[in-house]
Amino acid sequence: MKDQTKVIAALLVGAAAGAAIGLLLAPESGSELREDIADYVNDLVDRAKDKAQSTASNVKEYGNSVAEKAKSKWNDAVGAAADYKDQAESYATDKYEEGKDRFKDQADDVNNAIQHS
Repeated sequence: MKDQTKVIAALLVGAAAGAAIGLLLAPESGSELREDIADYVNDLVDRAKDKAQSTASNVKEYGNSVAEKAKSKWNDAVGAAADYKDQAESYATDKYEEGKDRFKDQADDVNNAIQHS
């Protein structure tokens, strides 16, 4: 974006210099020449302001777009993390219950073996 701004500035400066030289070499009276130069410079300033406002708007829109994309990706990541957390909790609970049941079954087997011996 900085290179584009430099090119635009260089074009405006070059155009202004060319116009000023052209006006200085034109066969007009001093007051007409000053008026023409002032009008031309004012036009250049207005065009530069318009271009600056347009560029600022484009940058703002681009920034908003990037921010929205980042926010969306963040929300997707948070949602995925919550899903993985729920899955991990469910898996851990299932394995805990399985282990508890196995332990109880083995304890019952040992108790039965002791009572029948």
